[in-house]
Amino acid sequence: MKKTPSLTDEESLLFRDAVKGTRKIKQDTIRASSSPVKQKREVRESREKLGVDHFFSDEYQPHLEADGPTRYVRDDVSKFELKKLKRGSYPPEIYLDLHGMNQHQAKQELAALLTLCRKENIHVASVMHGIGKHILKQRIPSWLAQHPAVRAFHQAPREWGGESAILVLLDIEE
Repeated sequence: MKKTPSLTDEESLLFRDAVKGTRKIKQDTIRASSSPVKQKREVRESREKLGVDHFFSDEYQPHLEADGPTRYVRDDVSKFELKKLKRGSYPPEIYLDLHGMNQHQAKQELAALLTLCRKENIHVASVMHGIGKHILKQRIPSWLAQHPAVRAFHQAPREWGGESAILVLLDIEE
């Protein structure tokens, strides 16, 4: 490691003369005020406040058919239910519009919607993700396939959003 040479008195005077009339720069570095533990607690509390009881993984990739419209049916559910969704036999009872949201916000809103549907005994929901850069369009089906209350979902018919929306068929508590 090199040792920096010390300034002579003449050099020090020259430096002070060169920077005469300048002012000290204000420090504008933003430091994180809360610890990661506190942040995790705040996230948990916000989820509890929303009533969210299910959390989605971004690593999970369900086996969804790549050709044709976005669709999924749980193993214990009849394929005929998927056909009814496709035809529009089930009109949506509630709509969720995710336009302009990032993935984190959309994930929280989707979880809150599914929780609300279970509490209110709502059978069919429409999730509008938009087209955009296809980020939410790709992520939402994988999140929906993870939820235990989702029986099936299909790309919405044109009158309920078409390619920019998904109709979700949910279990109803008897």
